[in-house]
Amino acid sequence: MLKILNFLMPHRFVICLIILLTFIQTLTQLYLPGLMADIVDNGIVNGDIPYILNIGFLMILVTLGGTISAICASYLASKTAINFSKNLRSAVFTKVQSFSLKEYDKFGAASLITRTTNDITQIQMAVLMMLRMMFTAPLMMFGGIIMALTRDPKLSLVIFLVMPIVILTITVLAKKGLPLFKAVQTKLDKLNLVMRENLTGIRVIRAFNRINHEKERFDSANSDLTATAIKVNKLMALAMPLLTLLLNLTAVLTIWFGSLRIDSGSMQVGDLMAFLQYIMFIMFSLMMVSMMFVMLPRATVSAGRVNEILETIPKIKDPKTEKNTYSKKGLEFKDVTFNYPGAEKPAIENISFSAKPGEVTAIIGSTGSGKSTLANLILRFYDTSNGQILINGLDIKDINQQSLRKKIGYVPQQALLFSGNIWDNIRYGKKDASEKEVRDAAQIAQALEFITDMEKGFDSEINQGGINLSGGQKQRISIARALVRKPDIYIFDDSFSALDYKTDSKLQIALKEEIQHSTVIIITQRVNTIKNANRIIVLDQGKVAGTGTHQQLMENSEVYQQIVFSQLSKEEIA
Repeated sequence: MLKILNFLMPHRFVICLIILLTFIQTLTQLYLPGLMADIVDNGIVNGDIPYILNIGFLMILVTLGGTISAICASYLASKTAINFSKNLRSAVFTKVQSFSLKEYDKFGAASLITRTTNDITQIQMAVLMMLRMMFTAPLMMFGGIIMALTRDPKLSLVIFLVMPIVILTITVLAKKGLPLFKAVQTKLDKLNLVMRENLTGIRVIRAFNRINHEKERFDSANSDLTATAIKVNKLMALAMPLLTLLLNLTAVLTIWFGSLRIDSGSMQVGDLMAFLQYIMFIMFSLMMVSMMFVMLPRATVSAGRVNEILETIPKIKDPKTEKNTYSKKGLEFKDVTFNYPGAEKPAIENISFSAKPGEVTAIIGSTGSGKSTLANLILRFYDTSNGQILINGLDIKDINQQSLRKKIGYVPQQALLFSGNIWDNIRYGKKDASEKEVRDAAQIAQALEFITDMEKGFDSEINQGGINLSGGQKQRISIARALVRKPDIYIFDDSFSALDYKTDSKLQIALKEEIQHSTVIIITQRVNTIKNANRIIVLDQGKVAGTGTHQQLMENSEVYQQIVFSQLSKEEIA
C-alpha cells in the first residue's frame, strides 16, 4: 500500500492544505463544548442573558468556520483521490502495454481488467477515507483526551478503561478480515473470467446449446464470490454495533460517575455536559478508525495486486542503443528454437530459412505445427529460446520494439476490428493515411466493393469486434489495414481462410503488384493460396520438413504431398 501511495506525491501541497483545514475543523469542534459549558455554568445558572447571547454568537461563528473548513477539506480530498486513481490507472495501463505475451498469459485478461478497474476503485475509496479521517481521527481523539483531562482528570479514567477494549476489537476484526478480502478479489477475477468468456463466445455457446452449462458455471462462480463476501460483511458488520455498544456504555459510566462528582460538589453540570461531548468525540474518532480498518484490509489487498503489475519487469526489453540499417535484406531465421512457458517440448526447433524482398515465402503445416509461433517471434511478442531472427541484417533484439513493428504489416489469424468506422479501422495501420491511400488499400484487399455497397460507405460504423460484419469482410478490412502501412515485411497469418477461392485469387493477383518490393510471409493451411510462392517452408511438429517451390516439394517432401492430396483433386494437382 505504501508504494502505491507514492502516486500521491504530486498532490502533496494540496494534502498539506487538507491537513490544515482538517486541523481548523477539529479545533472548532473541540472548542464548542467548552463554550457550551460556559453558557450553562456562567450564563444559565446566573440568568445572565447578555452573556448567553455573546457566547451563543461566538458559537455560531466557530461553527461556521468549522463548516467551511470541512466543506473545503472534503472537496479537496475527493478531487485528490480521483486524480490519484486516474494517475494510477494510467500507470497500470501503460505498464500493461509494455508486457510481452508471457506477462499477459501470467496474469490473464480478466484479472488485468479487474485490477485496473475494481482494485483501483477500492484503493481510491481508501485514499479518500484516509485523507478525510486519517488526520481528523487522531486530532479529535488526542484533542478530546486533553480537553477531557483539563475538565476532570479523575473522570477521564473512564476513557482509559474503554480505549484498550476498542483498540483490541478493531485489531482482531482487521486481522481476520485481511485474508477474506484477498479471497474476494481472487473470486471476483474468476467471475469476470467466466463472464468475459460467455460474452465473447456467445455464438459458440448457443451453437452447441451450452447455455445452461454456462449458466451453471456463472452461478457457481457467483455463489462462491457471494459466500465469501457474506463472510467478510458479517465480520465487518460486527464493528459498528460493538463500537456503538462501547460508546453507549462509556456514556452511561460517564454520567454515573459524573453525577456522583456533581453531587459531591467536585464538578459542575456544564463541565459534565462538555465532558460527555469530549467522550463522544473520542469514541467517534475510534469509530472512524474502525471504518478505516474495515476498508483498509481490502484496499491493501487491492494495492498488492496493482503493485504486482507495476513491479513486473517485462521479459522483452528494448536495447539501450538501437542499431539502424537502411538496406533491405529481408528476414532470416538462424537455428531458432522456442519453448512456451511450462511446455514439455519446443513449439519450434532449429528453424532456419531466409525470406528476401520481392519474394513470397509461404509457411504451411498442420494445426499445431508452429506456424503462428513464427509470426509471434518475428513481431517479438515472445523472445526466442535459442537462435537469432534477423531483419535487414540486424538481430531483432537490437531493434527498438516500436521501430521493429513499424517495419511490419501484420494480418492476424483472427481478424480483430475496433469499434468506430471503417476509416478508423484501416487508418489503424497508418493514422495519417490519406483518403486515397485508404481507398487504394481497400481496393487491393478486395474490400472496396462491399464497403461502397454499405449505406454509409467508409463512414459505416463497426461494432466492437466487428460483429456486424462477416468473417470474410473482417479479414479484408484487416488486410487493408496492413496494406495501408506499406511496410518492409508483410505477415499474413492464415489471413485468407474466410475468403472464397474467387476472392482469394483476385487478392493474390492484386497483392503481387502491390508488395513486389517487400518481404512477404504467408502462413496458411491452404495449398491453393501458396502454390505460386517463391519459397514454401513445410513445418511438421515444430520442425522444417521441407523447403522449396510447389513442384520441388511435390517431388521430395512426403509431408507436403500429404497436405496437397488431402486438399486438391488429381485434376487440380496435375
